[in-house]
Amino acid sequence: MFLDQTGLELGRYLSYLSQRQEVIASNIANADTPGYLTRDVEMPADFSEALFDAGEAVVDAPGLPTRNDGNNVSLDREARLLTDTTMKFNLATQLIRTDLKNLRSAIEEGRSS
Repeated sequence: MFLDQTGLELGRYLSYLSQRQEVIASNIANADTPGYLTRDVEMPADFSEALFDAGEAVVDAPGLPTRNDGNNVSLDREARLLTDTTMKFNLATQLIRTDLKNLRSAIEEGRSS
């Protein structure tokens, strides 16, 4: 079952994805702001760390071409990342939901014995 260490890691993964969605939304909102540089959230190598602070993992996205106004936000890139992040969030949520359903079923089965 996921409600052990794996469940905790999935929870931290959801926190990471949520933070990433916020950063992507900020990038999109600042697509026309002169001098704004695209940000991203680095995914930690290990989600099992007791305290993962996604806020500390926000970094400038490297290697993106900069326009004349100093802005390097690509709406195509951000839309793709937002879609990818949303799909991963939905999958992780479904895994947790399925595991909770299985746990609930096991509890109910234990009560009827």
